[in-house]
Amino acid sequence: MNSETLFSMALGLKTPWQVKDVTFSTDELASSELHLHIGFVPDSRFLDDANNLCPVHDTVERQWQHLSFFEHTCYLHCAVPRITTTDGKVRTVDVPWARPGSGFTLLFEALALALIERKMPVNRVTEILKVNPQRIWTIFNHWISKSRAVDDPGTLTKLGIEETSTKKGHHYITLAVDLDEARVIHITEGKGKATLHSIQQHLENKGVDKEQVKQISMDLSPSFIAVAAESFPVAQITFDRFHVVKLLNEAMNQVRIAERKEHDALKGHKYTFMRNRENLSDKQEKPLLEMIKLYPTLGEAYRLKLLFNNLWELPDKQAADAVLRQWCVEVETAKIPAFLKFANTVRAHCRGLFISLSRTLLTPFLKVPIARKGYQCTGNCYRP
Repeated sequence: MNSETLFSMALGLKTPWQVKDVTFSTDELASSELHLHIGFVPDSRFLDDANNLCPVHDTVERQWQHLSFFEHTCYLHCAVPRITTTDGKVRTVDVPWARPGSGFTLLFEALALALIERKMPVNRVTEILKVNPQRIWTIFNHWISKSRAVDDPGTLTKLGIEETSTKKGHHYITLAVDLDEARVIHITEGKGKATLHSIQQHLENKGVDKEQVKQISMDLSPSFIAVAAESFPVAQITFDRFHVVKLLNEAMNQVRIAERKEHDALKGHKYTFMRNRENLSDKQEKPLLEMIKLYPTLGEAYRLKLLFNNLWELPDKQAADAVLRQWCVEVETAKIPAFLKFANTVRAHCRGLFISLSRTLLTPFLKVPIARKGYQCTGNCYRP
């Protein structure tokens, strides 16, 4: 078996395609390169769009970057045939190892997408694959666009809404998630009520009527709440647990910061008070117990935090209602500003909070990784 036959088998080529020549170039100033020259059997005919076998009119030279051969960059070369179709037109034949218009093989593109989906930064992907970053983004955008075009959210009834920033709060995007299937169905630039309209319009374009959405899980953003009823009129609003707990932890941290101004011993203990107690090591729990006794305001705030988190374990809305009312009374008695503000937020949104307490299906919220210039697909991506 010669090298041409071996590489033909490795590439999965079928008649009439075959590797005609294998060359290996070396450059003292650059990395070595493997070049595989592909041809076709003489007098071969190729199918046109009407599925008729047509003769070759002429050929045009093409090149594609392939997966590296060990540490060596690999390129495929082919004089691609152009055929005269049955209607008299001249058309270039589609090759089986690459998509039309691409300078990469399908296997190369699949590897690039696989690395991105595993949360590798695009700049790092380009270093590994030895290509310009913009070319990787072109691959990414092609397949994501293809995936979005064939995506079918027709069974959607439970919608999750999440806003996040891509650059430390300076650039926002809003995600729409199918909570039953735990997958992203739409991403739109910005935040606020305009993004909900964009999500509703996207779903409508996909054949999903706005009244089909029965439940929406989102944060306590006033802009989201105000427009949710307009965009999805029959949906029940649920405030997801992640954001409620986030607000609670922010209140806890504000108390710690205020106490820290007077007590240096609290320095470096931000997460001591924000983490769940069961997640603390023995070494971390010891100073926690000492500080909540030593600093009464901090200790009372921590007690209120633990009491509120017990709500998630209650069996029904009635029990949660009673406990929450008593919790709000205790907050008013404690008169801790950060917790008074949080309690007012809870009172204003208690209906959606009670739904969240009784529907663990909707919480916590799905988190989706974000690429630097685009958005990563975490489920049902169209694969090359």
